[in-house]
Amino acid sequence: MNLFGLYVPGRTRLHRLGVGWKYLLLLALTVPVLAVAHPLASLAALAASVLLLATARTPPRLAFALPSAVWILLAVLAAYHLFVGRPDTAVVVTANLVTAIYASRLLTLTTPGPVLVDALVRFLRPLRLVGVDPEVVGLAVAVMVRSVPLLLDTFDQVRQAAQARGRERNLFALITPVVVRAVGQAQAVGAALAARGLGES
Repeated sequence: MNLFGLYVPGRTRLHRLGVGWKYLLLLALTVPVLAVAHPLASLAALAASVLLLATARTPPRLAFALPSAVWILLAVLAAYHLFVGRPDTAVVVTANLVTAIYASRLLTLTTPGPVLVDALVRFLRPLRLVGVDPEVVGLAVAVMVRSVPLLLDTFDQVRQAAQARGRERNLFALITPVVVRAVGQAQAVGAALAARGLGES
């Protein structure tokens, strides 16, 4: 399952909305709740992201389903904060994380990937004055969006293999193969970029 979702063509208002406005919508849903850090604000942002995502009229599974690795992460975060006696923080952290995922899907499900990256590159062009290369940043974002789902799929595969061997509670057995594969993937991507003359100082 792709964490951020893949573009689904449509004719809804969200599909027709300019990509710049969609980026602003993403920021409006995710940034204020980080500053406020209040359960009601986080739940309100989550509800707003769900309602907006529903208006995109994409398949519900693509829009709302979360990978099992995300559910595990949410459970761990909530359990920790409940254990230390902070139920309000448990709500804030978990709600904000899900809101960030759904807000990201507002972008990715209604806008082709190249359009998103091109818009980001255009926005960052003024930063050339301070040494930022917009094309490299855009490429990094594209690689990141592609890599996160692959890593989550890797975690699912490792977890299922550990369950089959009765080692699902062995944290070392779960994390080590994921880290090894992540490093291997990063090296492969780095080699591919270097072969194209990118990422060199």
